[in-house]
Amino acid sequence: MPKNSKVTQREHSNEHVTESVADLLAHEEPVDYKRSVLNVTGEAWDKQKDGEEELDAENRPAWNSKLQYILAQIGYSVGLGNVWRFPYLCQKNGGGAYLVPYLVLLIIIGLPLFFLELAVGQRIRRGSIGVWNYICPRLGGIGYASCLVCFFVGLYYNVIIGWSIFYFFKSFQYPLPWSECPIARNGSVAVVEAECERSSATTYFWYREALDISNSISESGGLNWKMTLCLLVAWSLVGLAMIKGIQSSGKLDKMLDPQVWREAATQVFFALGLGFGGVIAFSSYNKQDNNCHFDATLVSFINFFTSVLATLVVFAVLGFKANIMNEKCVVENAEKILGYLNTNVLSHDLIPPHVNFSHLTAKDYNEMYRVIMTVKEGHFKELGLDACLLEDELDKSVQGTGLAFIAFTEAMTHFPASPFWSVMFFLMLINLGLGSMIGTMSGITTPIIDTFKVRKEVFTVGCCIFAFVIGLIFVQRSGNYFVTMFDDYSATLPLTVVVILENIAVAWIYGTKKFMQELTEMLGFRPYQFYYYTWKYVSPICMAVLMTASIIQLGVSPPGYSAWIREEAAEKFLFYPTWAMAILISLIILASLPLPLVFILRQFHLVSDGSNTLSVTYKKGRMMKDISNLEDNDETRFILSKVPSETPSPMPTHRSYLGPGSNSPMEMSSAPNGRYGSGYLMASTPESEL
Repeated sequence: MPKNSKVTQREHSNEHVTESVADLLAHEEPVDYKRSVLNVTGEAWDKQKDGEEELDAENRPAWNSKLQYILAQIGYSVGLGNVWRFPYLCQKNGGGAYLVPYLVLLIIIGLPLFFLELAVGQRIRRGSIGVWNYICPRLGGIGYASCLVCFFVGLYYNVIIGWSIFYFFKSFQYPLPWSECPIARNGSVAVVEAECERSSATTYFWYREALDISNSISESGGLNWKMTLCLLVAWSLVGLAMIKGIQSSGKLDKMLDPQVWREAATQVFFALGLGFGGVIAFSSYNKQDNNCHFDATLVSFINFFTSVLATLVVFAVLGFKANIMNEKCVVENAEKILGYLNTNVLSHDLIPPHVNFSHLTAKDYNEMYRVIMTVKEGHFKELGLDACLLEDELDKSVQGTGLAFIAFTEAMTHFPASPFWSVMFFLMLINLGLGSMIGTMSGITTPIIDTFKVRKEVFTVGCCIFAFVIGLIFVQRSGNYFVTMFDDYSATLPLTVVVILENIAVAWIYGTKKFMQELTEMLGFRPYQFYYYTWKYVSPICMAVLMTASIIQLGVSPPGYSAWIREEAAEKFLFYPTWAMAILISLIILASLPLPLVFILRQFHLVSDGSNTLSVTYKKGRMMKDISNLEDNDETRFILSKVPSETPSPMPTHRSYLGPGSNSPMEMSSAPNGRYGSGYLMASTPESEL
């Protein structure tokens, strides 16, 4: 034995032996039964064939190219929220001034945490459950909570895709079916549908023709068969995509409003998909030497600039719509004034001499309106005249379904070749939605398949069928109100808790210095110190403030929803009934329940986290010592380890000596399935199929 070997050194040393099993295996010469006495079959050893068998054993899918991976991450992060949520927040919170808090929070929270999720997923190469079990077994509930949040979001998110599919097929006709109010027959007299006349053609089509909505969440009204079929199509598309796999200007004082910062931070979370597990799932299919820092920066800012571009387009469309609606308002109120003039309710002396009713402009109408309001001050309300101000029309903030299925559809009816633009718009929504849904579903399927070794096809089909059945709650006549409930409360607070614990697990439990060192070895360069301070201090504090603000907001503002009242042809804010509040609270508790549950079970050793397991397994005729399930922060994770600080991490540093015949550290990190030499599995590379 060489005199400078570790064993020889220990024989002449009084130091207590604290070497772990992982280190012993790492320094032991690999054993191959075909070249040893374990080979009892008499089969000749073929090195080339043996290497091919080892490669075949690795069946975890991988990205075909870096471009494919980047496009998948962009498709996941750029979704429906970029089109309707971000523009609404800009309009609501001061226009361009809103971009300042959003960009600040993107840099100090979004980018660092996005980089963190990419890094842990790529290095450990497992889904969210496996990743957090490795980093901190007691916080392994993070992965399960992420799966539940993904499931809740996927339930209602796919309903929105179903709505888009319905509008997509309805767009193949001219004129568009929502361009005019339907005519109802009352005997021999044809009259305009009252509900439509009191609202608008697009609003009527959305609430009555598409949703056939009930007056409240308490009135189920039965299933809407049209939307049920569309939901089935949406889940079929998602299921097929998953089975195919991965190879397939404003007021600046708004910035001082804490509500603006809270909403900006929430939008950053949802825009980048933090905490859902989809980011970790996608990055787990990367090679370990992939530059995930570049990926995090690129995807984050592409997402931001996409949101800004979408906002410009949305504002242009809404501005066009506002002009059309303002002109319509002027015409309708000018007809009222003419009627008052003909019936001598108003005097012709009130009309300025330059006003021409046949070519009435908005400026002329506003001048006439002010004169009439001044003269008829005591009886002005009885006239029922509207101011018809363009600013008022522009200030009508709409978001979500109201923006896509009412405001945009109304604007498109005034476009030339309106069916073409309608088809393209809803095709875009379907593609954006599917891209995000695939990432969301990956946040469920990847960790479950990695952890429980179930068949991907069977689990995916079963998951989609189960989600479709549960999703029927969203396609009843009151379904839109449940979509609102899930959108507002099922993910926001649990997701914030999940991301905070992710940050704490890496920065404070695993150790920021250790994590930075391992990133340096993985990437080939040391990340900026900016990430050290944001991971350790800035991000946790900011997220704790955000969580506190969310809890206060939930307590101060009783939960409610906007209900469409058929008889009034208008929306009315209603509070959730007691049973709906119970569902709402249950969603929050259920999504957060895995966090304390897993902690308690593992803290008191009620369930095993596999930290003491050392098994010898046979695979394709090769004997391999499997230490892939050894955890890092358990005091007894290795049989021979006594000091926790001396136990090797699940993302280990390079060793200077790897034993006779072993590969170099660079070769070891790039070897398929994390294998090196002839037969051992590295503890640092937790593959999904061992």
